[in-house]
Order: sequence, then structure tokens, then C-alpha cells
Amino acid sequence: MNNALMNDEAQKKSVLIPDQNYYKDIFHQHSNDEYSEAIQLAQDRVSDFLKNNQKPFSGIRPDEMKAKVENVDLDTPLPDYESLLNEVDELYVKHATAYHLPEYIAHLNCPVVIPALAAEVLISAINSSQDTYDQSAGGTFIERKLIDWTSKQIGYSENADGIFTAGGSQSNLMGLLLARDYYSLEYQKWNIKLDGLPPDASKFRIFVSDKAHFSNHKNAWILGLGEQAIVHVGVDARYRMDPKQLEKAIAAEIEKGNIPVAITATAGTTDFGNVDPLTEIANIAKRNNLWLHVDAAYGCGLLLTEKYRYLLNGIELADSVTIDYHKSFFQPISSSAFIVKNKLHLNIIKHHADYLNPKEQDYDALPAQINKSIIQSTRRFDALKLWFTLRYMGKEKLGQYTDTIIETTQQTAEHIEKDENLELLCHSDMGVLVFRYVNGLDQANYCNINQYIKEKLFFSGEVLVASTKVNGNFYLKFTIFNPLTTLNDIKNILNLIKQNGNDYQQLN
Repeated sequence: MNNALMNDEAQKKSVLIPDQNYYKDIFHQHSNDEYSEAIQLAQDRVSDFLKNNQKPFSGIRPDEMKAKVENVDLDTPLPDYESLLNEVDELYVKHATAYHLPEYIAHLNCPVVIPALAAEVLISAINSSQDTYDQSAGGTFIERKLIDWTSKQIGYSENADGIFTAGGSQSNLMGLLLARDYYSLEYQKWNIKLDGLPPDASKFRIFVSDKAHFSNHKNAWILGLGEQAIVHVGVDARYRMDPKQLEKAIAAEIEKGNIPVAITATAGTTDFGNVDPLTEIANIAKRNNLWLHVDAAYGCGLLLTEKYRYLLNGIELADSVTIDYHKSFFQPISSSAFIVKNKLHLNIIKHHADYLNPKEQDYDALPAQINKSIIQSTRRFDALKLWFTLRYMGKEKLGQYTDTIIETTQQTAEHIEKDENLELLCHSDMGVLVFRYVNGLDQANYCNINQYIKEKLFFSGEVLVASTKVNGNFYLKFTIFNPLTTLNDIKNILNLIKQNGNDYQQLN
């Protein structure tokens, strides 16, 4: 072989086989050692997080946290993974909220199950996108199987369908979007997707309870209807939507010349963990030709339990449902779904692109999940986490976790009611209790003392509780979301609350 040919071959090889050290950071067939080292070091830090965290929060204040992050020079890379993980320890891990500890009893953040964490390793590394079959063959059908399984738990027929989403707010947006567009197509013969909002869209009205999730309001203005479209319906003594007040509200809007299009019922309110009377609301929706969406982002855990499943009776009558697996199915963020009773309604949001999901394609033969999504083209294979969980643990065990949480909450409510230093506002269907410290105080001071208690606990890092306002009054809030949390754990938390309440009285 002459020198010219040899040089050509060398050049080709240099292109085909790049310098391995230069490209070692890219996940590819020659980078297994680098990948294994990085993952092992990250796993070690997770183990340290579990072993070393004795309280749910470090107590670091925002100004100190901000200074730590701002001192980092992002333009100067670190020399190795050890240095990188040491830095992240200081900036994140040491101050991360430990949701798995019983002293974390604040928001709707669940401890996660280990099979789902194992799935995360595959999801992140293989990095499939769920928009078309050619990007995720097995993933497409695993996701579809899980949507079908969830639909069956809801009580839907084989005619149902849905898609995994980034979270409950996105699923609620999809529910209201379909409600708006379905009403316009069905009753006004107006296609919003093609022609924009109809002239009378400002009169569209959506009915939610006083305690419904804030995403309803945000979604109304995202959809071009404005928050004016949201009509608040009064609640009963358990802060659930009152069907009688719903009927009155619908009649009142019609009398004003407005156009009712949808109802959003809540299965598991954020503040009280209670479920609206779904069957009664569904009957009202049917009589008035209104789309019924059920926000079961929190309450979906009731689908897992035979003992308390009755609380969701009527959910099968809804036109669409929000599910948050990353709440009540103990999944890592994010893992959620939007389910519709009639799969044809998803055609409302279908849009074709020649390079991705062309119109002429046979989607029975070559499916594309992107046809069911509104704002996600590239989309993680989050369904695999739920697949790992169900295949390894099963529905029954998850349901037992839900049973335990509900029963611990019931015991806690009874304990609070018996304590003269505390005032329980409401019992819960699931795991949220709203109460306040009241010992020996004039009612005018209730808000100040309970705000003091929450802040002192937070910055001590010992206990994280939530809070809310009801009728303008400040309350503490427990969100019991961990099946490992016992009544004794909660008694200890309540003792700390009372201790801080006593301290406030001595200071004032």
C-alpha cells in the first residue's frame, strides 16, 4: 500500500474512532468505566444522605444558601467527580428536605419506593423519548398498558385512553382544554383549534369548590378565558363541594347570560384531604350538559385500596381524571397522567407534523403518543417507574400503605381533639389535618402564635409542618404521607408544637 493510501486510511480511522479520553464524558459504547464511577459515587452520596440525615431540614437560611451558590464559578470546571460531588453535597444534599423522615409532615411529598428509583437509572441513561414509536418501541406499549390499567381502576371501559404528563397542573390544564373545546365543537359548532376562541368565550364558566387546586385559575387564563371564568362553589362542613350550592351557582350564571361549560371536582383537597361528592356532582353535570373533570392528583391513592375505595365512588362518571402517581403511588417526581373516558375526545388536541406524526400514517399499526400530548414533544419514559413498582411490589402492597396512612391520620385527629391545647378544624378522608395551638390565649393572638411555631420549627430543622389560611385565620397543617410515620412520631411533633407555643407565651 502506498503512502497516500495509508494516510487516507489513517484519516478515516481518526474520524471513525475519536480520541477516547476526549469523549469519555459522553454516554456511549466505550464509556462504561466512566459511567460506572460516576453512578457509584452518586449512589454513595445517596447512602450518606439516608444515614446522616437525622432531621428533615438543615435550617439554613435563604441568604446563606444564596451566597453559597453565587460563589461558584461556573466557567471553571472541577477536576474530578469526587470534587463535583463534594460541591453538590455542600450546595444541595446537606440541605435537601428529607421527605422520608417522620418529622417531615408538611406538603404532598411522598417517600418513594426503591423499584421506581431503580427504574430511574434506566430512564436517565437510555433517555428514550415517548413521542413516537421509533423513539421508544417498548416504552410506547408499556405506557399504554399502564394507562389502560389505571383506566380500569377508575372504572372506565376499554374505550378510555390517556397519557403520562409532567404533573397534576398539566393534567388539569388538559381537562379544562378539552372541556372548553368540546363544548364549543358540540354545542356551538366552532373549532377553537382552527379558528381561535368564539366571540362569546368571555362568558364561558367553570365551576370549582372554594378549596379546589389553584391550577384551575392559572389554567383558565392560559386558555384565554381569564380567571373570571372560574366560579367558586360553596362547601360543606368538611370543606367539600356542596351539590346544592353548585346547582344554585350554575343557575345564577345562566341567569346572568353566561355559559357553563365544565365542573372540576376534587378527589383529595390539598388543604383538607377530602373528596367532593362525585356521584351527585356527576349527575348535576349530566343534567346540564357540562364536562366533568375530577382532579384526583392526591386522591388517586384510593384506587389502590379495597378498604377505602368507596370514597371515589362516582369517579367513573367523569369525562376526564387527573392522576399523580408521584403523590399517592410513592413514585419519584415526575410521574402523572391524564385519563379520558372517551378516547375520541383526545382527537381535539391532535396536530400533525410531517417530520414526526404525518397525517397519512396508520396509527393503529404504528402508534405515536405525541398525538395525545398538548405541550410535551420530547417526553421522559416516566411510566417505567410505575411499571417497576407494580411488577415488583403489586397493587395490594401499595394499597396497604394507603390504608396505614389513612388510619394513622384518624388516630391523630382523635388525639388532637382530646388535647385542650389544640383545636382541630376538620377530619380528613385521607391524610391532611388542619389545626392550631390555642392554649390559654385570646383568639386575637391565635394567628401570631401559630405563625411563630411554624417558623421556629422550620429554622430549627427538627420538624417541617405546613400551614394554610381558612376564613383569614392562620392554621398549622399536617400532611401525613408516609406509611412509616406512627402515632408516637406525631405525638412527639405535637409536643414540640406545644413547647414552642409555651415559649411564645413566655416571650410575650
